[in-house]
Amino acid sequence: MAKEAMMTNEMSRAKGQPGHLYMQTNEVANAIVHYERKADGSLAELERISTGGAGSGEYKPISGQESAPNAFEGAGSIILTPDRRFLFTTNGGDNSVSAFQVTAEGRLKLIDVKPTGNPVEGRSGTAKSLAFSPATRTLFVLHSFGPDHLRLMSVDAEGKLKLRPERYTVNTYSKRNRVATMVVVSPNEELVIVGTTFDEPIAHTGLYPDGSPILWVQRAGGALHSIASNAPDPDGLAAFRLQKDGSLGTARFYDAKGGSPFYIAFLKARPNAFVIGYAVGDGCSIGTIQQDGTLNIGSLVKIDTSAGVPSELCWLAVSPDDRTVYATNFGYSNICSYRINGGGLEIAKDPACPRVPGDGTARGLNGTVTSGPADSWITSDGAYLYQIYGNAAKLVGYATQSDGSLTEVTSVKIPYNSPQGLAGF
Repeated sequence: MAKEAMMTNEMSRAKGQPGHLYMQTNEVANAIVHYERKADGSLAELERISTGGAGSGEYKPISGQESAPNAFEGAGSIILTPDRRFLFTTNGGDNSVSAFQVTAEGRLKLIDVKPTGNPVEGRSGTAKSLAFSPATRTLFVLHSFGPDHLRLMSVDAEGKLKLRPERYTVNTYSKRNRVATMVVVSPNEELVIVGTTFDEPIAHTGLYPDGSPILWVQRAGGALHSIASNAPDPDGLAAFRLQKDGSLGTARFYDAKGGSPFYIAFLKARPNAFVIGYAVGDGCSIGTIQQDGTLNIGSLVKIDTSAGVPSELCWLAVSPDDRTVYATNFGYSNICSYRINGGGLEIAKDPACPRVPGDGTARGLNGTVTSGPADSWITSDGAYLYQIYGNAAKLVGYATQSDGSLTEVTSVKIPYNSPQGLAGF
């Protein structure tokens, strides 16, 4: 099987499947950078198009840091519709969404900008993650802060946006300030699932002198409690029933089996199965949607955490053949890989690539100096993986290898600390 996978990768690269890659700068004057992706995996910038909205810049709203990578503390801020006609992106600074038409040549034309309906309180908004339901033509917009974490927009046939009145929270009776991370729509469009990171914003607990956030708070009686979600309270994943009109049912909360269930990636050939990446759980697991619509989460498979915990294993990219998962480690400044072996996971390469250093100014939750890797994206042939390293001001492209390792093939300069989101075809 390894030889077969190696031949498949080599053939994909030999055939050369060029395409397009999009990233938002998240600068205060937000823009989408459109790259031409060449047959050898290299990138060439074609254009920068204003989103008509504001990003948060280098400022990180959930921690209050003046300049830090992964400002959104989330994933999925840029998405393409399945028919590739439209691209949507959040504008985290002013809580708005921009809609672009995608031409046959991959170029973008801005067609609409609409506020999410959540007011901006303080220096920046927190609109961070998007998911689209083609059947109901509903765009779900997730914000870091609630109580109205989820807002809805209708998308017409021309890609124009209209704010809907519905609003939904992932707060619970005892947790009124939760930080949401990522929203996804299940492939069968029956569920909308939201991951969470913290049970209250890091900004409420402050920073250590070295710049790393404080993860523990003191409750009544003097006991220390983690602010990481699902650590240990079993309620880190929220699942909503998606109704035929695009509205959502009441949230049902699930034990994610690990701290801070950050990222949710569905498999392609098994649309009832998904992989979870945990920012504080230091690993990945596989979950499934049961026939009755409930979630079943499998055991967490951890990476090597000898460099310190938490590792902040956050973003995931699943190979198109559903065999390999590439997991981005924010704290460790690298990527590791997993094999999907039937219904479970096993480590393939840990790490899968060398550490990418930053400029030494950013620290992870464990105090490790980090280059702040964030969103990643894998090509439809599985041949190349692209990774943002915000504190290194780099977007790096890797050739995937049959053993799960990654070989760097390209690197382009990007804005410092602020960039978010990757999508392409």
